[in-house]
Amino acid sequence: MSNSNRRTFIRAGALAAAAGGAAHAQTGPQKKVHYRGSKPDKTPLFNGAVSYGNLLFIAGKGAHFPGDIKAHTAHVLDEIQKELENAGSSMDKVLKCSVFLSDLRDYKAMNEVFQGRFGENPPVRTTIAAAGGIPGDSLVEMDVIAYI
Repeated sequence: MSNSNRRTFIRAGALAAAAGGAAHAQTGPQKKVHYRGSKPDKTPLFNGAVSYGNLLFIAGKGAHFPGDIKAHTAHVLDEIQKELENAGSSMDKVLKCSVFLSDLRDYKAMNEVFQGRFGENPPVRTTIAAAGGIPGDSLVEMDVIAYI
């Protein structure tokens, strides 16, 4: 093979490899928004559920009605479960849960409702008391990361 033919061969191989890499990048994980209902006409401030590949991120859910910490916790967990199921996941596929309490004194009562909701192998969890409270007067807010 002459030098000219080798260069052409190497150049063609490099172009094919680059094209294959570009094609591979397009078939990798994609961001997907999971709507409960139809897509809103106007761009929302944030989405309730977004996946990337098989990872699923559920935005913080609160309870914006009068009630105690147990009622608020049950409502929040029910809403999280609906978001997970809508996206093709479930409570037992949650990997991480962040809990934001309006008052740390509600920790024990929140745990009573939380216990067992994520199956036999619950996710890792972080719980904090949010300085200044939770938006919308919710006593608790939670967000989760799961897999599909």
